[in-house]
Amino acid sequence: MPGLIVIDVQRGFITPDTRHVPDLVTRLQHRFDAVWVSRFVNPPGSAHRRLLGWARFAPGSDETALAFRPRAGARLADKTTYTCDGPPLRAWLAAHGLDTVYLAGIATDGCVLKTAVDLFEGGLRPVVLAGACASHGGADCHAAGLLLLKRFVGAGQVILDDPLVCPITD
Repeated sequence: MPGLIVIDVQRGFITPDTRHVPDLVTRLQHRFDAVWVSRFVNPPGSAHRRLLGWARFAPGSDETALAFRPRAGARLADKTTYTCDGPPLRAWLAAHGLDTVYLAGIATDGCVLKTAVDLFEGGLRPVVLAGACASHGGADCHAAGLLLLKRFVGAGQVILDDPLVCPITD
């Protein structure tokens, strides 16, 4: 069965537009044999701080805490960039024999989009579970993210059905 990447479902990203995501991913993660959970941290000197003037999500801050409980056996990985992709994730995917991976999390128009595109360009099949994603920028940002995802990785890789009951296939 394919794996699941849960992207940045953290206290600091929970808004009225994203508050449904923690409960969904809590239930969703049990549909998968392998689960990777990312947590964004924004250390001193990061591009987010230097170029955007964005100082939230300092290491150890309450904002970085997960807003859900990962299931037993889930792999938790901190990241300092938009994408989850990189050597640790690639090694984990290879160890689990995964070339298709499902994505859920926050933000559709940011880290979910960047991770999906990077996996796609790296030869893997990212499948975005749209109902288990959201944007702290609001519904318009979520919709924009879905539009770009359909253009970048293909509409067939963006699942609009209920993520708790949609078919999960290789």
